Amino acid sequence: MDKILIIDDNQAVLDALSLLLEIHGYDVVTAHTPFEAEQVVRYQRIALAIQDMNFTADTTSGEEGKNLFYQLRALNAHLPIILITAWTELETAIELVKAGAADYIAKPWDDNKLLTSIANLIELGKAKQDNDTFNRQQDERHSVHEQANLAGLVYTSTAMERVVDMALQLAKSDVSVLITGPNGSGKERIAEIVQLNSALADKPFIKVNAGALPSELIEAELFGAEAGAYTGANKQRIGRFEAADGGTLFLDEIGNLPPSGQMKLLRVLQTGEFERLGSVQTQKVSVRVISATNADLLQDIKAGRFREDLYYRLNVIELRLPPLSERKDDIVPLIKHFLPEREFGLATEQALTSYAWPGNVRELENACKRAAVLKPSGALEFTDFGLNQTQNVTQTNTNKEPNKDEIEAAMREYQGVVAKVARHFGLSRQALYRRLQKFDIDY
Repeated sequence: MDKILIIDDNQAVLDALSLLLEIHGYDVVTAHTPFEAEQVVRYQRIALAIQDMNFTADTTSGEEGKNLFYQLRALNAHLPIILITAWTELETAIELVKAGAADYIAKPWDDNKLLTSIANLIELGKAKQDNDTFNRQQDERHSVHEQANLAGLVYTSTAMERVVDMALQLAKSDVSVLITGPNGSGKERIAEIVQLNSALADKPFIKVNAGALPSELIEAELFGAEAGAYTGANKQRIGRFEAADGGTLFLDEIGNLPPSGQMKLLRVLQTGEFERLGSVQTQKVSVRVISATNADLLQDIKAGRFREDLYYRLNVIELRLPPLSERKDDIVPLIKHFLPEREFGLATEQALTSYAWPGNVRELENACKRAAVLKPSGALEFTDFGLNQTQNVTQTNTNKEPNKDEIEAAMREYQGVVAKVARHFGLSRQALYRRLQKFDIDY
């Protein structure tokens, strides 16, 4: 229930307004003096204030109301304030409206107009607070991201901001992390971010493509081997776990690890212990494990292809990396990263952001390399990237591109709330911000 503060030295006015507002579902607090009003605003959550312009019987200048207005605004810059004014104070009331007061009502007031104004101003005040909260959170997030080591990751999308936020949060702990997502989406880069921002940043970071290990060499690769343990082993071999001792081991494509390798991996994750191939001496290591896969491991568990107990050892926390088709705001920044100082028009940008990119960032990078080779100078067209124009096109960006007038009209309609304007056009906030900057629209 929204709480409204009424400030007036006239008890009859307080009673009349209190009754009106309570009948219409508002919680009401009253104050007779500016001092009482300041204490209420200082210690209670007030949605709107209605204040008189004078509080001394022999004063009609409105100066008291003017001073109170600025005092309340100093306590809460977003507090909507409606001024109750007599005609003699109208000039001062108008001055305060220009200074930020939400509205003024003349005595005697119209109940319906007052109720309408209150409802609109409370809603607008909440929208402004939400917008400010969002902007503050964005500033804090950007500050954290700027101070972190992001391993050269390029992104602007909200989806990737969430991924990076979680990666930085996970970096503070030592739990096992499972990074899931399609091939080419950047799972290894996210693993690097976790490592680089952890307490183990200066410790070993060993990478293993688990799916590429031959089944007969898995044990030797992961745990090492003594000289003569198998044909061709002429000297002692240090395994990946031993090399990563005290640091982090990144197991990529863990879903492709054969059953024999899964069993051996489970033991070392449970106990930290293993033996080199050909040795009976138990080794003990302390290793943080980050794994990644493009497979649906839960489905693989049902099909008997992946051990359930290993899955829960690896997946203390899952970090899902979305495909590029779900973070289209990253496409143009990535292209500009791979093709610095190259130009392309709006039509090319729209075609590139509409393309589904089934190969994700890896496909985009290769397409940029192809465009750089085939057209080393001049403005780039969609055809220069060697992509199929008729297949793999998503439908999410088929809406008509809004022009400056349409965006300005929507900003007025939604009182400048960027999130609502973005939803109106089917854009992300970042995409809308780029258009606001392009058209030089204040926000």
